[in-house]
Amino acid sequence: MTLTIWVDDWQIQCCGESFTPGDVVSWQLLEVDPEDYADLVGRDRAAEIDFCEEHHGRGDGPAPTRLRVLTVTEVHCRYEVPPGSTSNARHPVPGTTEWVPVRQADGRVLKRQHVEFTGYLVTAERVVDGEGA
Repeated sequence: MTLTIWVDDWQIQCCGESFTPGDVVSWQLLEVDPEDYADLVGRDRAAEIDFCEEHHGRGDGPAPTRLRVLTVTEVHCRYEVPPGSTSNARHPVPGTTEWVPVRQADGRVLKRQHVEFTGYLVTAERVVDGEGA
């Protein structure tokens, strides 16, 4: 069974390890609410996201899961302060997402005009004990 996992830009840029398709990784996976990603990637794509990767120790979180990475896609979008907002907080602008399939995720990306790197969508499959590296 294939899983779709969100990896935040800051998670990998802070202290994450790079990975490529074919690598076996051990990640702590947290279930997500697809609604949290709807403005960023669109409702249809958000519905595909099963988990997010978390390696900054959320206390008694689930044990790490061994996974074989199948695909890696950079996600870029535009951020703006919503019209009429009384705050300076910027939010994803729906419909501005750009997808860039890549061969390596290391948090370093090429700048793209009018959008910002926000994370990776990763497809992976669970590794059964004794499989993989």
